[in-house]
Amino acid sequence: MKCPRSNVLLGALAALLFPGATASGSAADALAWPPLTSQTRPWVWWWWPGSAVDPTNLFRQLQLFHAAGLGGVQIIPIYGAKGWESHYIRYLSPEWMKMMGDTVADARRLDLGVDMTLGTGWCFGGPTVSDHDANARVVVKTFDLAAGEKLTEKFDRQTLQALVAFSPRGKTVDLTGEIARDGSVNWTAPAGAWRIYAVSQAPSGQKVKRAAPGGEGWMLNPLYPRAMRDWLHWFDRAFDHYTGPKPRAVFQDSYEYRTDWAPDFLAQFEKLRGYRLQAVLPAIFGEQQEEEAARIKSDYRRTVSDIMAEESEPVWIAWAHRHGFATTYQAHGTPGNWLDLYADADMPETEMFHLDRNPLVSKFASSAAHVAGHALVGAETGTWLAEHFTVTLGELKQLADDMFLSGVNHVYYHGCCYSPEAAPWPGWLFYAATEMNPRNSIWRDVPALNAYVARCQSILQSGRPDNDLLLYWPISDFWNNPRGLLQPMTVGQISWFDDQPIGAAARKLWDRGYAFDYVSDRQLQSARTKTNEIEMPGGHYQVIVAPECNLMPLGTLRKLLSLAEDGATVIFQNHLPADVPGWGNLAKRRSAFDGLIHALSADAVASAGGSAITIGQGRVLVGNLENQLAFARCRPEGMTAEGLRFVRRSFAGGWHYFIVNRNAKGFDGWVTLARPANSVAILDPMTGHAGVAAARQTHDQTAVYLQLPAGGSLILRAFAAQKVSGPAWPYWQTHGRPAAVTGDWHVRFVQGGPVLPAPFQTSALASWTQLGDTNAQRFAGTARYEVTFVAPDSASGKNYILDLGKVCQSARIRLNGRDYGTLIAPPFQVAVDNVKPAGNRIEVEVTNVSANRIRDLDRRHVPWKYFHDINFVDINYRPFDASDWPLTDSGLLGPVTLTAVSPFRP
Repeated sequence: MKCPRSNVLLGALAALLFPGATASGSAADALAWPPLTSQTRPWVWWWWPGSAVDPTNLFRQLQLFHAAGLGGVQIIPIYGAKGWESHYIRYLSPEWMKMMGDTVADARRLDLGVDMTLGTGWCFGGPTVSDHDANARVVVKTFDLAAGEKLTEKFDRQTLQALVAFSPRGKTVDLTGEIARDGSVNWTAPAGAWRIYAVSQAPSGQKVKRAAPGGEGWMLNPLYPRAMRDWLHWFDRAFDHYTGPKPRAVFQDSYEYRTDWAPDFLAQFEKLRGYRLQAVLPAIFGEQQEEEAARIKSDYRRTVSDIMAEESEPVWIAWAHRHGFATTYQAHGTPGNWLDLYADADMPETEMFHLDRNPLVSKFASSAAHVAGHALVGAETGTWLAEHFTVTLGELKQLADDMFLSGVNHVYYHGCCYSPEAAPWPGWLFYAATEMNPRNSIWRDVPALNAYVARCQSILQSGRPDNDLLLYWPISDFWNNPRGLLQPMTVGQISWFDDQPIGAAARKLWDRGYAFDYVSDRQLQSARTKTNEIEMPGGHYQVIVAPECNLMPLGTLRKLLSLAEDGATVIFQNHLPADVPGWGNLAKRRSAFDGLIHALSADAVASAGGSAITIGQGRVLVGNLENQLAFARCRPEGMTAEGLRFVRRSFAGGWHYFIVNRNAKGFDGWVTLARPANSVAILDPMTGHAGVAAARQTHDQTAVYLQLPAGGSLILRAFAAQKVSGPAWPYWQTHGRPAAVTGDWHVRFVQGGPVLPAPFQTSALASWTQLGDTNAQRFAGTARYEVTFVAPDSASGKNYILDLGKVCQSARIRLNGRDYGTLIAPPFQVAVDNVKPAGNRIEVEVTNVSANRIRDLDRRHVPWKYFHDINFVDINYRPFDASDWPLTDSGLLGPVTLTAVSPFRP
């Protein structure tokens, strides 16, 4: 049964459940930030090991989260700590439900939100999932019979799904209904050689990963909608009589099921594809490598995708809505069409894994949200970013920027373990996380990162996405492969993307500065043309681009041409598609397809880099992508040629640009915007400062002057008509060479452990691990550096850039009693204006990562890895051992310099 869905109703529900995610913005105060709310602040995955939680420790940690500037938590019960078994609470038991409810209530009092995973660990599954409902592998057995030979094998009528005999000449005999009660089949092979296919299924062996007590069991079968419905009865029993406060949303983690079949798959296939898979079993399970096998397997893969997108996933989403939850969903990893699956949920959620950080892949989640009209795009942020205890706040900032550039606007750190106060340092930990917890030394300066993310998200959650192009995903070409069954697609191994035309087209558009969203065959069916633009449920677009492709569903081609007839512009890169995908009713579909293509080709006229075809009120362009985009008057953002990346959103009266400098060096120059602006403001999300930018008009375009260090980011607020007044944004020009800050640095350790090292004094800055003090070598925490110095010249009234040089790994700065904030990423520089000729005092509080402290524990064989299941592994999934790590540089390494600057107006 399909779960009926209404985009309007679900949009209204999402707005109710995700307050603050608005469809429009206001520029009443041109230099003001939007309000920072629990939703705009970053959230954190909060694992509950063994669910061994208690009210005191829960509330204590929530208070720490709130004080650090987090906006909420996502509860995920997992396996527990050894020695704490008596404290375990079984998942969904009355005691567990009370802990969950009390947590939600306490969080609300602290202005924190709460989400929770549906189930424990990942993926969906647990003790109520039967063998019948478990994720399953198809089991195919073959038997070869010669003419006159009798089939002697016996079969289980209850589990066998198909028994079909095939001759080399294509004859088939369906024996499924001929199985006797004793399992025998009274059949003798007629003339010729015959092969009999027996098809059944068996549990794949995949159980819930990292399950918590009470959550163990099979993963369910996502290709079997009944399995989803059966599983949800478990939650009905827990929630139907529950009257306490509930989390905001429930969550499904990324796809790690092992399944390729289902009890009703043959029936589902026949319903969706219009022919019986039983009649072509040699093509899908045999050794055939020709076109027929590729087409039939394409139909098999499309059927898997359709079942998930139209049947299984809507079941749990509808359940959540009935119970008052919004839904978040990581569709990546599925063998189906990610765009359709992401779009099913209220908030699609992506992730990046270690070094696999491709914003073009994460754009699948944001595209699904943008096209469907969902306000929020989540991101699991920090999964295996680097080895444990080595991740810096600067690296997290860079990762968050990558997420924002891909369209994300709701970051979830990955993550933090609940840990009782009684657990010795480093407390309870999860093995695949950036240890974003109050016990990690970097936590001291986490508020600076959280404030940065909150300011960025306050902008990125307001208004609407402002992308010009829809980039069609020709998944039929990818599915048309005679090898294997399902074709996995992950955020890590991305040959499925890079090696396909969509990957090349997306990279070209990205590098050339075009703003775009991906769109699927199914999503295109909801498109319509209005005033020569393509309207989707989530917004409007100027052009649809079909990357170079050979196969396209007939319904998709018809829809594209219909949109063009109504006034839209459709671009086919290089050539028109050549054929339809799939096997069912092929001749009839191909004939209709060829007729449309022939009519198009007959009306084509030459244009720059290809051909143009007028259809009704619109047009179809074919040829070189960049030439055709120029012909269609699609204007890119030229800043990408300078190494700047951007994401653009519109608000009532203008546009917001989030811009990151991805160059290895700073950028200092003019940037021309693709949107015409009467005036522009610059907002710095790291400091909160804002001012009116230097801007100039050239014809119908606006250029803005930017100064942005390598890795730096800022936000432009461009007003279409309003003329902004207010403080000017400061621009700096340097004078002379940097002058070293010299003198004796007095260093005192102020916070951290295991013990505070002795203070020291030095005139030559270096890592504090080089002191020869074993306490310093194993220390994780903060040291205060102080120096008194004479200015390099007569300094009264002058401006300088204070550069700390190398910092390991974050720093708070005060100069002559004035606080200049917290620096978390290079370059560790700040503009200062209170330097005196003499008697200047710099105070720098530097916090390192916890690598040396964890190294010390392992060198002394202190037991701290005492968890069930996988226990604690390193980034290569081997048992974690830091005892042979080299010492990690820590502290202020410098050189600390002052460079004279003066303000200028470009």
